[in-house]
Amino acid sequence: MKKAIGLLEYRSVTRGMVCADTVVKSAGVELLQAATVCPGKFLVLIAGDVGSVQSAIESGTVIGEDVLIDQFILANVHDAVFPALNATSNVDPEGALGIIETFTAAAAVVAADLAAKTAQVELIEIRLARGLGGKSFVTFNGDVGSVTVAVEAVTKALAEEGTLVDQAVIPNPHRELWQQLV
Repeated sequence: MKKAIGLLEYRSVTRGMVCADTVVKSAGVELLQAATVCPGKFLVLIAGDVGSVQSAIESGTVIGEDVLIDQFILANVHDAVFPALNATSNVDPEGALGIIETFTAAAAVVAADLAAKTAQVELIEIRLARGLGGKSFVTFNGDVGSVTVAVEAVTKALAEEGTLVDQAVIPNPHRELWQQLV
């Protein structure tokens, strides 16, 4: 059962690939993503039980410590995070739209998990640094009050870390925008 998720973000593609191989071999984890992202970074995203994810992240941190940009382990990740990472969430395009933009991929995943745990929102997508100059973003929807609460909670947490780029709540997005997002 996937209850934990871990991410390693490297500034070296070559070392990122070596670390991805080491991470998967070091513990019983599932490799969700191992990919290059802008600008020349490499992400390793894994899932599994908490102990295995911790062990794998420790291995990837030690081997790539001189090129490691960011990393995290979420021990009790919200179930909605997994489909949002693949943009396969099944959500109705209604209500308000929340948007959180971050400087790192790790911060975007943490933001999505926090938003889903804070308020009655549905995660739409977690876009991790592809074609975004290294930045990432999260989109989610729900009623205006819930989306506002989630955006405020995430904004506070990320602002303290210095990883927040911007955020917004669109109370009633135009249907053409919804069609592009879901």
